[in-house]
Amino acid sequence: MQRRHFIQSTGALALTLGLPRPVRASQGLEFGTTRIDVVSDGHLVLPPDFALPDGDEEELRALIERYDLSDDVYEPPCNLALIRDGSRTLLFDVGAGPDFMSSAGHMAEALDALGVTPDDITHLVVTHAHPDHIWGMLDDFDDPLLPNAEVLIGRAEFDYWMDPDTLDTIGEARQSFAVGAQRRLSVIEDRVQLFEDGAEILPGIQAVASFGHTPGHMAFELRAGGHGLMIVGDALSTPHFAFERPLWPSDSDQQPDVAAATRARLLDRITVDDLMILGFHFSDGGIGRAERRAEDRYVFTAGV
Repeated sequence: MQRRHFIQSTGALALTLGLPRPVRASQGLEFGTTRIDVVSDGHLVLPPDFALPDGDEEELRALIERYDLSDDVYEPPCNLALIRDGSRTLLFDVGAGPDFMSSAGHMAEALDALGVTPDDITHLVVTHAHPDHIWGMLDDFDDPLLPNAEVLIGRAEFDYWMDPDTLDTIGEARQSFAVGAQRRLSVIEDRVQLFEDGAEILPGIQAVASFGHTPGHMAFELRAGGHGLMIVGDALSTPHFAFERPLWPSDSDQQPDVAAATRARLLDRITVDDLMILGFHFSDGGIGRAERRAEDRYVFTAGV
């Protein structure tokens, strides 16, 4: 099953930012009064070549062997970020819901394990509007799953998916993505707050344009107590190829060349500013650090 054919057919590790030295709690790490839990929405089940970039075949094979990637199936996790600071409860992306893939859409159970209900979420922050990130936005009655949440999404991303022309220009393989995004965003449109690149969407949280995976994709840099974390969404969609060869384009991105340039720029910022990373599709808990090994060559190490 090729990538284009798939597209067409188709408790938690915790970290908190604040004090210089983390204190490990029962469900993760705490820094002062701010807490970040990595909430699992489940995982995707994809053909093994879905995440493969277009690059030198010999180098690609070496990376596949180095990371012991399966030849049978690719099953990336889906990691949502839950932030609690005492006055706000933020969720970054809302998962796939019941209509995309049976292995995903389990965010509600993961929240329940942390003692959090959908009613508790005050803000939903969207990286981009692909199915595994926003199709969980509505409940079984097509009402907002997070009834009290203000929805924050980049203006370019919102405008792209709400544009009637997108259905005709996105390509047949992704038309279902456009239909699904428009339906969900239309329901919650009256509670949407739009923002631009560089905006401080909430205190201590800055939007970082990371276009390419989708035309308006956003990452988010969190700062507290001298520490920093970048929530990268799918701007860095794998913990191996995206780091080892960020400039190799991938058909999993809607704008492959733009996405490649974004990866290189984002990784440079992350390493220069010594930021931790939370990746939506990263294994081993989703959080770690990037280390520069050479020009446009990085390695991701999981752990906090």
